[in-house]
Amino acid sequence: MLREIPTGPECRLRLAPLGMRLLSLAYEGVLLFGILFVASYLFVGLARDAQTGMPRLVFQVYVLAVCGAYFVFCWVRSGQTLPMKTWRIRLVTEQGKPLAVGRAFQRYLLAVPSVLSGIGVLWALVDRDRLFLHDRLAKTRIVRVDELRAEG
Repeated sequence: MLREIPTGPECRLRLAPLGMRLLSLAYEGVLLFGILFVASYLFVGLARDAQTGMPRLVFQVYVLAVCGAYFVFCWVRSGQTLPMKTWRIRLVTEQGKPLAVGRAFQRYLLAVPSVLSGIGVLWALVDRDRLFLHDRLAKTRIVRVDELRAEG
């Protein structure tokens, strides 16, 4: 079970360093390649065509749904995807609590355009707390697991 971080004016979450979060994001891309390869193989095996028209639209929605299911499940279950576990970082709310399904889904919906366009990552360079844009909007934080243990 995730441990909560004490809240209040004297306590602030210490975020994972930006470089660590970017490396985790890159690793996430490698892992997603494999997941989407298998998911796409299954879809094309059943649909036989996903290059034009309605099958293409259905395929695109399917790919977004597969990614969403993966991320939301991991974030709600433990606050971590496999790359986040490797880098010892965890996704929590602003108060240091685990994410509920609604907040995880909201973050996913915000992260898709934010990460794909690059704006969310560039935002972290100018944000006062170095948060990605989707984390700022979803009121979530990526923190080091060590910090959670030290504070908890």
